[in-house]
Amino acid sequence: MQDNPNTPIKMKEKNNRLEALRLIISSQELGSQEELLKALQKEGFKLTQATLSRDLKQLKVAKAATMGGTYVYVLPNDSMYKRISTPASIREMMQMTGFVSLHFSGNMGIIKTRPGYASAMAWNIDNAGIPSIIGSIAGNDTIFFVIKEDVPRQEVIDALSEVLPNIK
Repeated sequence: MQDNPNTPIKMKEKNNRLEALRLIISSQELGSQEELLKALQKEGFKLTQATLSRDLKQLKVAKAATMGGTYVYVLPNDSMYKRISTPASIREMMQMTGFVSLHFSGNMGIIKTRPGYASAMAWNIDNAGIPSIIGSIAGNDTIFFVIKEDVPRQEVIDALSEVLPNIK
C-alpha cells in the first residue's frame, strides 16, 4: 500500500515547515534559497531546493529591496518596517501561531490571523477535508468560511482545532 502524501502526519510536518519558513523570513534578511535552506536545516528541517521553491510559491514569498539595496525574501504584504529587529529563536516563535480569533454568524465563520498568515491557514482548512466546511476565502489577516447548514459550531471548532493550533 502506498503512503498518501497528505496523511495527517505529513500535513503537520509541512505545516510546521511552512510556519518555520514564515518566521525565518520575517525575522532574518536572507537573499538566497541556499541561505533559507541552511536556516531551515538549523531548525531541524531537511528538504530539497525543489521543495523549498514550492513552499515559497505557496506562501507567495517575493523579494524586496532593503534600505541597503540588497534583495531579501519577504512575505506578502510585508514591508521592511514590519520586520522583527530582535527576534526570539525560531522554535520560540513557532510556539506562537498565526491564529488570533474565531467568530460565527449563522453558517459563516471568520478567523482573524496575524498579518500574512490567512492564506496558508485557509489552504490548510480547504485541504484538510473538513466535511462541515464548504470552503474558505482568505485575505492577508482574515479567513471567511462557509459552514454546511445545521452543523453545530462546536463540531466546526473541533474540526478546525485539528488543523489550526490554538483554536478552542
